[in-house]
Amino acid sequence: MNWKEAYKQKSVTLEDAAKQVKSGDTVGIGLGIGACSPAMFDAILDQWQELKNVEINDSVPVRQSKLYDLDFMLQLDGHINYNPCFGMPLTRKINESRFTDFYPEQSHDLGDRYAKWSDVYICMVSSPNAGGYVNLGLTNFYSLQTIREGRASGKLRIAIGEVNDQMPVIFGNNWLHISEFDYFVENSSKIPAVGRATPGEREKKVGEHVLELINDGDTIQMGIGQIPEAVVAGLEGKHNLGVHTEMFPIGLPQLIEKGIVTNNMKPFHKGITTATFCIGDQGMYEYVHENPTCEFHPCAYTNSPAFIAQHPNMVAMNMGLLIDFSGQICSEGLGHRMVSGTGGQLDFQIGAYHSKGGRGITLMSSSRTLKDGRLVSSILPELPLGSPVTVPRHYADYVVTEYGIAHLRYKSRRQRAEALINIAHPDLRGELRAALKQNFYMQAKG
Repeated sequence: MNWKEAYKQKSVTLEDAAKQVKSGDTVGIGLGIGACSPAMFDAILDQWQELKNVEINDSVPVRQSKLYDLDFMLQLDGHINYNPCFGMPLTRKINESRFTDFYPEQSHDLGDRYAKWSDVYICMVSSPNAGGYVNLGLTNFYSLQTIREGRASGKLRIAIGEVNDQMPVIFGNNWLHISEFDYFVENSSKIPAVGRATPGEREKKVGEHVLELINDGDTIQMGIGQIPEAVVAGLEGKHNLGVHTEMFPIGLPQLIEKGIVTNNMKPFHKGITTATFCIGDQGMYEYVHENPTCEFHPCAYTNSPAFIAQHPNMVAMNMGLLIDFSGQICSEGLGHRMVSGTGGQLDFQIGAYHSKGGRGITLMSSSRTLKDGRLVSSILPELPLGSPVTVPRHYADYVVTEYGIAHLRYKSRRQRAEALINIAHPDLRGELRAALKQNFYMQAKG
């Protein structure tokens, strides 16, 4: 049987694909744009009365769905439950209700986890090419590893590819043969686009300080948001930068066009930007489609701290929410309230820490204003109870706010606290210094 005949036999409707989910199954879903469509979710959720103890697990959702509707999902409790491993705006309400559970995770081992979790795995793919291969498109991350390792172990029973002819094709280790799937569902749908953030004055000041830490020839990693946008905007004048990252930086096309990023100094994949997924605007999608200078690989490869460390002058730049005096960095939640997840931040922080000439940079706003108008510091004597530590203090390196740079590596607790207070909001430094004296110095008796 040739691949076209096999593909035709495996092609089914959304409803028939959804019927492959059985009671007791864990259904793994691709990350971000690699997730299935809301229509696929609906087809699964519509048969909830026939199912018991089914869990759906996804990460970084970008398409609205009934799966994230708290009122709807309460009706399905015990039949179908949703438990993510990364928080996003779409899932904040259902996560904050504590109706869902939450899986702590780290990007480089997510493929191994999903391979061990998933009885059924669903991801969005491109149309097959002339050789019978589908492309994982804008998200590789854990999909390739989950399908292959899950199948090899015998855990994965069903692999479903939702074929979207609008999915961009990205080169690299980003292909699967149709023989590796059990079913295909053809469903053309628009790829979600995310507009670029506009940095404000505070974010621009943080970006200016970060630029002091980036040198010609460095290899960089950064995420998405207002501060990374400010960094990208300020890279004018830098030369021969390389990019090895988890997510393509949204300003990549412009950085390449201006000759700021060449990837010529990288020891691996010279001349090529390497990543594992992409969420961006339409211009970004058009740029990366079938572009030989852009490659996706499984996150077990891109995010391996050991591999990252082999890149000299690796500069990892990631956001932080809070940091305590000893250097514990919290980037994913406030107390027990999950905001995001660890993702690749710790992978790249460790990799940059061990890279020759590497720098791990945490980007932060010095403070935030509460609903009641109070100004509170993001630099604290201790983290609020229950707050997850994303980066342990022994991997803390550079911390940057709008007030400057604190270099924590090799410093004692007292020295770290002093350095952090120097980049805190000026109106809050007095109370922070009083807390430092109370916490880290011997108190006089009597």
